[in-house]
Amino acid sequence: MKYPLVLDLADDGIPVAVTCRVLGFSKQAFYKWCKNPVSQRDRDDAHLIDAALGIHADDPEFGYRFIADELADLGYEAGENRIQRLCSLHGIFSCFAKKPGLTNRPGPPVHEDLVARDFTAQRPNQVWLTDISEHRTDEGKLYICAVKDVWSNRIVGYSIDERMTASLAVAALRNAIALRSPVDTIVHSDRGSQFRSRKFCKLLSNNGLRGSMGRVAACADNAAMESWCALLQHNVLDRKRWATREELRLAMVVWIERTYHRRRRQRGLARLTPIEYETLNQALLAA
Repeated sequence: MKYPLVLDLADDGIPVAVTCRVLGFSKQAFYKWCKNPVSQRDRDDAHLIDAALGIHADDPEFGYRFIADELADLGYEAGENRIQRLCSLHGIFSCFAKKPGLTNRPGPPVHEDLVARDFTAQRPNQVWLTDISEHRTDEGKLYICAVKDVWSNRIVGYSIDERMTASLAVAALRNAIALRSPVDTIVHSDRGSQFRSRKFCKLLSNNGLRGSMGRVAACADNAAMESWCALLQHNVLDRKRWATREELRLAMVVWIERTYHRRRRQRGLARLTPIEYETLNQALLAA
């Protein structure tokens, strides 16, 4: 804004009329600004920026288009171009966007690595692993976030959506919590923005769970979950070309609930399925 410059130059003895003429606006506009230095537009922009920062903190992968959609749902009236301008001015970008001078390296961890590649557990709900996998259909991509109990290799929670947001990871963890009612469980993941989001960390804290994260570019730090994603890829996703998201969604659910949980025997579980292993061993633990 150029109006404050007029005041600075006036203090140096330069007439207001001269400065306004050189800068290209009228004295009337300047004096109107003097009576109300903060316009309603500026106030509205401040509210929009504050709301946009909150949305981006919850979902760092959101760019200005998704932020504009969320703001509209919250009742804010602002065009997409205005949201883009404000986001650009305040450095609000999607974590997936390629910005000059920045790298695509994951952000800093919000938790220590409590697993240290020891993918074993002595009891149910001692250690959970989680990850997100993406898959293509003719309609576009589909994402699944799954949570696996290391003790039995059972998928205790999952969520499927066409957008890879923090809400996807939050929904999967909520489903796992509802099914298992965990206490002091370690939830281990990579450094994806979904698992570093404010919503995901708050859900961990509110339910007494302990977050854990591996190192950058170290797939082995979450290898047990990566191998499950590869198994899903091989057994479902690579078997055919999927026409619709709904078709692929149904195929993933059927494979998890029927084949993986109840038919696929695992040598690490004494040749039992995850459901069989839990049924037999939970009876022993209760005895």
